[in-house]
Amino acid sequence: MKSFPIVILGGGVVAGYAAKEFVALGGKKGDLAIVTAENVLPYERPPLSKGFLTGKEEAGDIQISGAAFYRKHGIAMYRSFPVGKVDLHRHRLRSSSGELIGFEKLLIATGSTVRRLQMPGADQPGIFYLRQLRDAQRIYAQIKRGKRAVVIGSGFIGMEVASVLASRGVQTTMVFPEDRVWEHQFTPLVSTFFETQFSKHGITVMNNEKVVALTHKNRQCQVVLASGNEVPTDFVVAGIGVIPAVELFHRTPLDTHDGIQVNEFLETTMPGIWAAGDVANYPDRIFRRRRRVEHWDNAVEQGRVAMRNMMDKLQPFIHVPYFFSDVFDLSYEFWGDASGHDKVVYRGTMDHKQLSVWWLKKRTLCAALIMNRPEEERRYAPRWILRRPQLDPKALQHARTLKSLDTTFGRQE
Repeated sequence: MKSFPIVILGGGVVAGYAAKEFVALGGKKGDLAIVTAENVLPYERPPLSKGFLTGKEEAGDIQISGAAFYRKHGIAMYRSFPVGKVDLHRHRLRSSSGELIGFEKLLIATGSTVRRLQMPGADQPGIFYLRQLRDAQRIYAQIKRGKRAVVIGSGFIGMEVASVLASRGVQTTMVFPEDRVWEHQFTPLVSTFFETQFSKHGITVMNNEKVVALTHKNRQCQVVLASGNEVPTDFVVAGIGVIPAVELFHRTPLDTHDGIQVNEFLETTMPGIWAAGDVANYPDRIFRRRRRVEHWDNAVEQGRVAMRNMMDKLQPFIHVPYFFSDVFDLSYEFWGDASGHDKVVYRGTMDHKQLSVWWLKKRTLCAALIMNRPEEERRYAPRWILRRPQLDPKALQHARTLKSLDTTFGRQE
């Protein structure tokens, strides 16, 4: 049995950036192994619904580090190594074929898996999900063959995929059960703005519609809705969320409720076992609640921090939640957590596609969405969420620059 001082279970974003941190901290050759069921090196996931689907990027372009990096630094890569059992007491990983890998310290970076449609016809060909590189490759190939598509879901993935499909000349319909696009994340004004953009690009938006079945006949799929409507399509892409990949740990001492529970250093209740990325449920010291974040930035930063802690460079994970997205020619960024807000402030104008939205709770900033706005707004948004200065809503709305409102200069984070 081959054994390593540090093993990362999972080959995604966490693994790629944790490996870079390992090297930056002077990790020794032969001390780190990455174990993944995929047959590829760790890669960036955001391009899967952006540049890769548009054909602007290829598989090699989205690698976090090339093969030479892992060879040079003596990092063992176990690809196509699906782990069937984890023995945390004996510090062993067992592959589905029975091969063993030992570890002294383990970083669980198994990520998440897509929620799948549970309805008649959902197991037929022509139903796609987007999570891994191979998923993006299959959808990319389908775009060349299919002229019509239905995207189920209006969240992060649904919006991006729909925009890419439409830009590639696919007649696209978005179907979702909520009142408006990404209802739990956007304000009504922002949802309306994006729905208008979708319509301008030829996307049909069907809100308040629940998919109840998928019928297949003569290579054509009909998306059957609870209202009785049916939408003919050549293929379907479902973006209805993900669930943390914790199946391997159900019969272990780890707490797997909504992900694997970790402390502020990303260590689990078992010494020597850490978790990071989509799978980690951590205590957010900024918002004073436990959370699990399913975005690239979180995986990058947690991968780095977890590796630092595994190498005895203790650092708590204190980070403002963040994500970015591209929809057609629009790029926007989001920081924080808007839940519990009591005031929303808008800056800029929708007409010029320049907008920022500021969510306040008791006059402190809890979240911000920024699209095509001055750079200073990108600087102050995470700064204010972290440092929690008191803000006057009217002053925030009308200030020509945000510097005049900043009271955090010189304060320690």
